[in-house]
Amino acid sequence: MNAAVEVQQLHKTYEVPVREGGVKAALKSLVRRQVRTVEAVKSIDFAVAPGEVIGFLGPNGAGKTTTLKMLSGLLHPTGGQVRVLGFEPFARQRVFLRQITLVMGNRNQLVWDIPVVDSFERNRAIYRLGRQEFRDTLDELVSLLDLGELLQKPVRNLSLGERMKCEVAAALLHRPGILFLDEPTIGLDVTMQRRIRAFIAEYNRRYHATVLLTSHYMADVEALCRRVVIIHHGQLLFNGELADLVQRFSPHKTIVVDLDREEQDLTAYGEVVGREGARVTLRVPKADTARVTARLLSEVPVVDLTVEDPQIEDVIEQVFSQDAA
Repeated sequence: MNAAVEVQQLHKTYEVPVREGGVKAALKSLVRRQVRTVEAVKSIDFAVAPGEVIGFLGPNGAGKTTTLKMLSGLLHPTGGQVRVLGFEPFARQRVFLRQITLVMGNRNQLVWDIPVVDSFERNRAIYRLGRQEFRDTLDELVSLLDLGELLQKPVRNLSLGERMKCEVAAALLHRPGILFLDEPTIGLDVTMQRRIRAFIAEYNRRYHATVLLTSHYMADVEALCRRVVIIHHGQLLFNGELADLVQRFSPHKTIVVDLDREEQDLTAYGEVVGREGARVTLRVPKADTARVTARLLSEVPVVDLTVEDPQIEDVIEQVFSQDAA
């Protein structure tokens, strides 16, 4: 089966003007402008299968948004090849644009001063959707996202969470087969984040849509993605299963022990990484987990004990720290 998204040696550079402060430097720059070259994306390769949900991760400035803009045709790559559904995105053919959407959590596509439903109607006209097709899709999105009471409100009167739900709905009125989601839950409370995640999962299930998701909320990634692609400084660091990422970059497990008294010393059992009253958190090598757990249960007055995998945030941080080293 052909990949829905295929990236080969993708590269993007910018020329950024530079000058010192002051009037003299400003006048000099009018005659001889100095620039420096910034490599936003450096020859990355990856592919996404039809219907797959991929976490596209990296710190601020890693090149994630630049890559999504190239995949959606907003930017022309400096080098390399990009294919999305067999199209070159930057050609921006109408048949291609009808099959994709780009949702950016910090950008608005709804018109600020008019009711939400009027912005939806504008999108219907842009995508030349039939009235019945539009109504059927809108009814489905209203039900899934609970938008009923929001449609008649001006966008300016919506809360951030309400607006984000409407932004997502507006981006999906034409039922795209590929979703490029750039921080779709940014700034939302925990409840709203959960609802947006559930909606994305349901949309993927119903329409077998391909999703490329960037997020700084690891709960988004853990809930939606089996595979992740990680970039840093524009370079590819990891491309594989989320479980493999944890296995490769975090060879430890966490054991949380509740004791019957606070003064018990557990340093002989592993690295103590936290202590709160009678609760002690140990970090031990994965290979030693069973042995250490058995020792604790037989040698220490334990009230409760749990074994946990490391937090995905800690794993990602480990990836970046190894790259920096």
